[in-house]
Amino acid sequence: MVAAPRSHSGWTFITSHARVLAAVADNPNARIRDIAARCRLTERAVSRIIADLEHDGYLSHTRDGRTNTYRVEPGKVLRHPAEAGLPVASLLSLLVQDETDRHTEADHRSEPVGP
Repeated sequence: MVAAPRSHSGWTFITSHARVLAAVADNPNARIRDIAARCRLTERAVSRIIADLEHDGYLSHTRDGRTNTYRVEPGKVLRHPAEAGLPVASLLSLLVQDETDRHTEADHRSEPVGP
C-alpha cells in the first residue's frame, strides 16, 4: 500500500479529480482503498470521482475477477475553457512521476536552504 502523506488543510492547486486520475495513471491496477489513501480522500469519494471520470470518457476499466484494471484516455482534452485543447497527457506529465524521483525531490525540499 502507498504511504499516505500528512494531512493538509486549506486550499490546494490540484483538484481531487486530477489527483485520482494521476494515481490511476501511476498504477492502473490500484485498489480504490489505495487510491483513497494516496489522495487523502474517502473510498466513497474516490468511487464517485472514478464514476465521473468514466462517465466523461477520461477513464475506462476492465474487470478480471475481483481486480479492476483502469485505462486513462491520454488524448482526451481537459474540460475547462482555459485549458481548451490540452490533452490529459499534458496534465499527467506534471502529476505522475517515478516513485524514486518523488522521494528524491521530497528529500531535497526538506534540506535547509542557505549557508
